[in-house]
Amino acid sequence: MKILNKYDDIMQFIENNAAVLLYFSGKNCSVCTVLKPKIKESFETHFPKIVLVEVPTDEALETTAKFGVFSLPTMILYIEKKEFLKRGRNMSVPLFVEEVKRVYELYFEDKK
Repeated sequence: MKILNKYDDIMQFIENNAAVLLYFSGKNCSVCTVLKPKIKESFETHFPKIVLVEVPTDEALETTAKFGVFSLPTMILYIEKKEFLKRGRNMSVPLFVEEVKRVYELYFEDKK
């Protein structure tokens, strides 16, 4: 999982990659610590074309605000530079994976 904390770097990364999941986390966020490996494993297994980026909010308060993130953890999925999903706080990993699967299949199954 790549780590970025500057807004311009993140926007450039989104611009240069077909699919990006931003994972906003914090040092004192216990849910973030538990959820991160589950999300990482699920995405590496089911969605290899989506690049994962962690945004440590402790180091990126202005960036976090620009993305409209007000609770942790928050995940934002971008496909072709467009925001498709935004989920946060207490969430179900299997439900989130199902939501991403629908979008992923629609976009990437057509590209085969």
